[in-house]
Amino acid sequence: MSSPTQQLCTFTHTLTLPSIPTSILSRTKSILLDGLGSGLLSSPLPWSQRALTALLSLDPSPGPCTLLGHPNPISAPTAALLNSSFIQGFELDDYHSLAPVHGASLVLPALLATAELLRYTEGRAVSGEELLVAAVVGLEVGPRVGMGCGGADILARGWHSGAVFGGPAVALAVGRLLGLGERELEWAVGHAATQAGGLMSAQFGSMGKRMQHGYAARNGLTAAFLARAGYTGIERVLEREYGGFFAAFNPESMTEGSKAVESVCEGLGERWEIENVIVKPAYGTMAATHAPIDCVARLQEENGWLKGREAVEKIEAVKVELGHAAFKHGGFKSEHWPLEPTEAQMSTAFAVATQLFDGEVLPTSFGPATIKRDEIRELMNRIECINQTAWDDTATFRTIVTVGLKRGGVLEAEAENPKGIKPKLSNGEIVEKFRHITKGLIEDERASKIEDLVTALDILDSIDELMRALKGEVKSII
Repeated sequence: MSSPTQQLCTFTHTLTLPSIPTSILSRTKSILLDGLGSGLLSSPLPWSQRALTALLSLDPSPGPCTLLGHPNPISAPTAALLNSSFIQGFELDDYHSLAPVHGASLVLPALLATAELLRYTEGRAVSGEELLVAAVVGLEVGPRVGMGCGGADILARGWHSGAVFGGPAVALAVGRLLGLGERELEWAVGHAATQAGGLMSAQFGSMGKRMQHGYAARNGLTAAFLARAGYTGIERVLEREYGGFFAAFNPESMTEGSKAVESVCEGLGERWEIENVIVKPAYGTMAATHAPIDCVARLQEENGWLKGREAVEKIEAVKVELGHAAFKHGGFKSEHWPLEPTEAQMSTAFAVATQLFDGEVLPTSFGPATIKRDEIRELMNRIECINQTAWDDTATFRTIVTVGLKRGGVLEAEAENPKGIKPKLSNGEIVEKFRHITKGLIEDERASKIEDLVTALDILDSIDELMRALKGEVKSII
């Protein structure tokens, strides 16, 4: 049997539109639409503008590629990096429930940049079908590579999961769009894998967390073009025992009895990991905070008084019980105040406090005034996150929130999974989310055109009209 690296390359090279189930094609289009909405919303935000200023000073020459929410075209590598950072810019985008990776932020920017570059350099119009099949490749491969890296456990070890294993997925997606053969695809995976990295300490107040998937998008793009030119890359890179990808990022995968490497290609082309891609509600926070938010929201539904300043004054303490990965990711105690938006969006305590005060956690919760409220800080001091070690291996998102009252008694709610995982957002609900997060930021007619074009992606002769709709001004939500 061929190696996992080679099997992924064969899958990429031989995949056809008719071989992809209709449900997977529909879900992929919904994921792409969600990514575009997330990117458009984030494009004018202050940290996005700082990134734009920095990278245009480094790469000032105009190029052929669209930057979401901006009128002027830029180079392909910079477009891939910035558009990815925009999609990741407000924690609104998708993630995989078992191998955390933000697929749209990886695949979509690199594919759009490639398509526009091909139009510019070769006069080739990339069809919607070509883009859609390549997107299926990237969205399917990313989580599978992540399984070989240990899935969500890589977060607990301090690696930014999707930034680590996203590059090979992008390389294969772009390679598919470029029409690379299996050997060149394997080189592309090798080039992408050797550039992998990303540290989760970026979540503590750093704007850089928003850009780390962008590095993987840019690196995967570069990797595919290197391979296209015949620049050879590491072969069998994923499974090599010395210096290989899984050996470096998940040493246990090389031990006797481990099924990690074997799981990467299990059911490939028959069982679809795209079905496990989760599209978030419009919370604007990191995924591991969603179950705690849902628990508090349920308590508020059951106890109508549990919202606002008067309610918070009646609370003695709040305990939030979490599994290992969720605790390491969001259960930290903040060391300073006020929080930067990135750290606030990562913080379970901030999310729970905001839900208790406002009855919602939305992108507007992270504006300059709302994020600095002293009452939120004071309540956060009464919120304790605890790692329930018994859940570590079996329940990634399981959460129990217990609210202790000053008058005596407790309120308690439990969630095995957050909304978005169970129940999943339907494709219709994802469209509603897109409409909701773009409302007032771009013209309704423009939003409808983007929605219609993505929905009809598989029958578009060219994606040119979609790219034109993505240009132009976007108002800031903050």
